[in-house]
Amino acid sequence: MSSLKVEMVAADRKVWEGEAKFVRARSIAGELGIMPGHSPLLGILVEGEVTIESVDGQRQTVTVDGGFLSVDSDVVTIVAEHVDASSMHTSGR
Repeated sequence: MSSLKVEMVAADRKVWEGEAKFVRARSIAGELGIMPGHSPLLGILVEGEVTIESVDGQRQTVTVDGGFLSVDSDVVTIVAEHVDASSMHTSGR
C-alpha cells in the first residue's frame, strides 16, 4: 500500500512529520480528505481540526487557526500560523 509523506508546521516549530494513509482538514471550500494518489491541490484552511491517520492506524488530531494545505506527488504539507497540539492525542482504530 502506498502512503503519504506528511509535514505539519507552525510558524515557530515543526509539529509532526511522518507517513500517513489519510489526512482530513477543513478548507474554505469544505472538508478535505486526502489519500495516496490524490491529485495536486492547494487549499486554504479555516480554523478547526486536522486529523492525520498514520500507516499503523494511529490518529493524531491538532487544532489550527487557518493556513494552507498542499498536496503534490503524495507529499502533504500543512502550514499554519498557530497549531494547538495540546489536544493532540493518539488513538487506535
